[in-house]
Amino acid sequence: MVIQTEGLTFNFGSQTVVKSLSLQVPEGSIYGFLGPNGAGKTTTIKLLLNLLQSQEGNIKLFDLDFHANRQEILSQVGSLIEQPAIYGHLTGRENLQNRAILLQVSKKRVDEMLSLVRLSQAADKKTSKYSLGMKQRLGIALALLSDPKLLILDEPTNGLDPNGIIEIRELLKTLVAEHNKTVFISSHLLGEIERMATHVGIINNGELLFQGEMKDLEAISQPLVHIETTNTVDAANLLTKNNYTVIDVNDSYLSVTYQSKEKTGQINTLLNQNGYTVYSIYKVQKYLEKLFLDITQTPAK
Repeated sequence: MVIQTEGLTFNFGSQTVVKSLSLQVPEGSIYGFLGPNGAGKTTTIKLLLNLLQSQEGNIKLFDLDFHANRQEILSQVGSLIEQPAIYGHLTGRENLQNRAILLQVSKKRVDEMLSLVRLSQAADKKTSKYSLGMKQRLGIALALLSDPKLLILDEPTNGLDPNGIIEIRELLKTLVAEHNKTVFISSHLLGEIERMATHVGIINNGELLFQGEMKDLEAISQPLVHIETTNTVDAANLLTKNNYTVIDVNDSYLSVTYQSKEKTGQINTLLNQNGYTVYSIYKVQKYLEKLFLDITQTPAK
């Protein structure tokens, strides 16, 4: 395990914001740390980076006790917390060069990082002119300058447009697959984490509600196919007779359990062939809040 915590607890005054948290982050994983705003994600990350002092519990990174090996551990960790710390009056290259001097890293790494995050063409442009997505990629490049084994990112896709989100997602997958990194990424967006994570932990009100591989979460967070069609009750009966699991029916739409793109197409064809007009049919992801309810109501195995 690259990250292990046991009973990690932190209080702000009388309010407990992290409650006996036990994380298990495997090497070579993209670990999605999920929870709504205010759930305790950023506080947990600050504890892992020693930006806040843990009050109870233990933290191990790379199988080393954090307090006894702080300097050795932090030399192998890169991080981006909230917004990247960049100088707007400097170019992307100059920001990286300054950090390289501070970290006593070879200047050769600057060009390597610019290429890795696909900013080579914008390297000599002032960062005040960068888009939000470009700034986030530069922030990740700054975090990677020292070639850390572990990258910790706090909501790196916050505020990004769809293209920016895709860029960050593909970059993180590349880092794990081709550069042997482990990525710990917090988010409140279930759909985004599902597209990149191998493992996931879900936190709410400071408590870890779920932890495991992505495939284990999928059994709980089964998405739905939302169908707007004529005569929804009869349409639902038709689908049930054809072995589709109907979850919800009302006058406007019906929902069935999502199985695959192919099955969704077959549902559309089946309804059309039996005289039902399909106004819309699309996959619906469960809201994170609904997922929390499902997890807390699911009996322990």
